[in-house]
Amino acid sequence: MTLNSRIPGGPIERAWQTTKFNMKLVNPANKRKYHVIVVGTGLAGASCAASLGELGYNVTAFCFQDSPRRAHSIAAQGGINAAKNYRNDGDSIYRLFYDTLKGGDFRAREHNVYRLAEVSVNIIDQCVAQGVPFAREYGGTLANRSFGGAQVSRTFYARGQTGQQLLIGAYQALERQVASGQVKMLARTEMVDLIVIDNKARGIVTRNLITGKLEIHMADAVALATGGYGNVFYLSTNAKGSNVTAGWRAHKRGALFSNPCFTQIHPTCIPVSGEYQSKLTLMSESLRNDGRIWVPKNAGDRRSPDQIPEDDRDYYLERMYPSFGNLSPRDISSRAAKRVCDEGRGVGETGLGVYLDFRDSIQRLGENAIRERYGNLFEIYERITGENPYKVPMRIFPAVHYTMGGLWVDYHLMSTIPGLFVLGEANFSDHGANRLGASALMQGLADGYFVAPYTITNYLAETKLEKVSADHAEAKGALENATNLTNRLLSIRGKKTVTQFHRELGKIMWDYCGMARNKQGLEFAIGRIREIREEFWQNVSVPGSGSDLNQQLENAGRVADFIELGELMCLDALDRNESCGGHFREEYQTPEGEAQRDDENYAYVAAWEYKGENAAPVLNKEPLSFEYVKPAQRSYK
Repeated sequence: MTLNSRIPGGPIERAWQTTKFNMKLVNPANKRKYHVIVVGTGLAGASCAASLGELGYNVTAFCFQDSPRRAHSIAAQGGINAAKNYRNDGDSIYRLFYDTLKGGDFRAREHNVYRLAEVSVNIIDQCVAQGVPFAREYGGTLANRSFGGAQVSRTFYARGQTGQQLLIGAYQALERQVASGQVKMLARTEMVDLIVIDNKARGIVTRNLITGKLEIHMADAVALATGGYGNVFYLSTNAKGSNVTAGWRAHKRGALFSNPCFTQIHPTCIPVSGEYQSKLTLMSESLRNDGRIWVPKNAGDRRSPDQIPEDDRDYYLERMYPSFGNLSPRDISSRAAKRVCDEGRGVGETGLGVYLDFRDSIQRLGENAIRERYGNLFEIYERITGENPYKVPMRIFPAVHYTMGGLWVDYHLMSTIPGLFVLGEANFSDHGANRLGASALMQGLADGYFVAPYTITNYLAETKLEKVSADHAEAKGALENATNLTNRLLSIRGKKTVTQFHRELGKIMWDYCGMARNKQGLEFAIGRIREIREEFWQNVSVPGSGSDLNQQLENAGRVADFIELGELMCLDALDRNESCGGHFREEYQTPEGEAQRDDENYAYVAAWEYKGENAAPVLNKEPLSFEYVKPAQRSYK
């Protein structure tokens, strides 16, 4: 398959403005003739649906929660990046572009990343106008703090609730359009298939999660904003409901899946406490502004932290990466934590933990200042662990967090299926092999408010769309496909629960395709996942029926997709014989233990094509060229 990324020519600084000017428009009277489906109502989906409704399009928005306000976007605690340079510390659009490209280990498109940095300045103005309560300095100006991978302060924040406050702003904009009748909201509804007619996305099949009813919804274009796939690992910082089903079902209809092995391990998570834990809790990266990370210098030192003198502490990030210290990028910080724990210097009962210590900051600034900055985060930690982080250091350890891979999209955010647009974490486009902190919220709102409304309009204006209805053969075929899948899952009546299969898959993924990978382990994982998949379809237990509320049925469909995705992730990791960002192949590292890229052979986007249930996927490659930033060995020392 030939991949046309539609990257515009000319200077990168003018690329997006020129692209917008050259796009075709739909006049206001004609917009009401078009119908767009938006699947997912987190930051990317809510902002897209609200913007399209404001423009005058008819929109149907779908969320599987009971309200858009429950979207996983609320869990992004630390902040949102924007190149405003309010601190006058040397920031600029170009520096944010450079930091993001470098942070992603030079595995992203330059033009997409530059556009993200460019529109970041508009996002803050939009959100302030919506009443988002960003933190402010004494004089009233918006406050900023630092995040990993940057030496400037460009992260805007609302204490430790930034994602929640931004989502409330987008939700209010969305509800305004719902009230006006431009947007129809369907909650507790899950997309289970994509309808493709004449090689164009023309609708979706959904399952009502309350009644179990399968329904057809037709439209002129479809936008997926359904988040990432971190829950393939079972234990992750994602909400339990987060899944890959919408994206994966679109993949099986012809949308290529890109860079699935690029998964991010976040360095500041509360460590696993027991075998039957169902999810993990993230401690915001913003804590690394004032917390110092350390472990005992000597292996096996089990003294309580207050009994370990300064000379016996190893502030290893400050020692290894003096320029960035505790604000080193997530992939580098995570691997460093794993390294010291592998040396036997980890803390806690399991030895899989490091300290995040606020002692020095409290002495310097006072407890009230720290409480004002991070109070709710400290409260979360104490409620979960029973330990007061004002008195004893937090214990943290890396965990699966964000996924940089996703459906392939071009510069217009359109997938390889015309009319299917993919926004936010569901696409692959902006973060390369590693996302810098506070960039997820930036991308979600950039795509939803400032990119997709233009590109979807251009698609509708330049594309001849025949009238289609739910009676179309392809629509009925997609409905039948969804019905057959439901019946197949319910008919197995096996002896193992869905959760047992998911937990087993997750352990394989973490052990062999997690923080570190190698050829032998990946080959073993691929074989084991195929065995899990075969057993799943013979021995899974899905009680109940398809004509009622049935959360086990929902979960079974999602885990079936995770099993298939898990295999593709391992295939992708096995094929990429280099280390870059969150993809760390143990065979490819520098003498100092850092990731060793192979730009000559692997400077491309891996875009996998689905060929059938028992057929090997086909790898398509989109070469990456770097005209403005020359790839170099990442150094944060």
